[in-house]
Amino acid sequence: MLSSRVLTAIVGIPVVWASVYYSSVSFCCMMFVVSFMCVKEYLFISKKYNPRVCFSLVMAVMFFLFLCSFKNFHIDKVALSAIVMMFVFFGIEIFGESPDLCVGRISTSFLGSFFIPLAFIHMVYIRNLHAGMKLVFFLFLVVWILDTAAYVFGKMFGKHKLAKNVSPKKTMEGAIAGVVFGVLTALICRCVFMKNILTFCESIVLGFVIAIVGQFSDFAESIIKRDGDIKDSGKVIPGHGGFFDRFDSYMFAAPVMYYVLQFFQCGKP
Repeated sequence: MLSSRVLTAIVGIPVVWASVYYSSVSFCCMMFVVSFMCVKEYLFISKKYNPRVCFSLVMAVMFFLFLCSFKNFHIDKVALSAIVMMFVFFGIEIFGESPDLCVGRISTSFLGSFFIPLAFIHMVYIRNLHAGMKLVFFLFLVVWILDTAAYVFGKMFGKHKLAKNVSPKKTMEGAIAGVVFGVLTALICRCVFMKNILTFCESIVLGFVIAIVGQFSDFAESIIKRDGDIKDSGKVIPGHGGFFDRFDSYMFAAPVMYYVLQFFQCGKP
């Protein structure tokens, strides 16, 4: 198990970093694959609600590509997309064979085809900002380090359960360590390669916010898996589970980071 995790990391990390470094287009392509796989895995997890898998995947792909046509978030375009999606899903049910449990199908399908692509497109929006490459590296590093710290310290010193009904192994001690190391990583990144992008205070705030929201995102995916009664979202990534398992922390962290940067007026030329 450990060897497969290490091997996957050796192969996967350079691929991810190369896609970020090469161009915003290459990174967008990578996030398109991530978004698609996460939606697919989510729909599998939620199979007991009988979501419209094919329609949801098609809508998710179209929505992501539509959002890619804009460099920044546009609330009117997103609102229009949500209305169109709901129109389609309600239409399928209205003219379908049976209305039984249609609310569950509509809700589950909409969550997968709308929210997940919307969340991950913010990674692309961050990459499109001025100094976006460094900002994405910053986000990856903070999340990776805080996740590792939370796991190690939680396993060594964890005694108080944080959300035992959702993720029994996660503890308060681990979560606090994740926040501390998240902030420290943000400060180190600022000192090493982001002095002209973030101030000292901004890096602390971003590190703290990412650490809190990133761990919350992890719990969000955990509660979905708990409802689906599965341990891993998939087996695509050896030793790590599925794409949803690996990128769950960014589901809320990426949008929040993007809007905090907008508040700070960072990432603008």
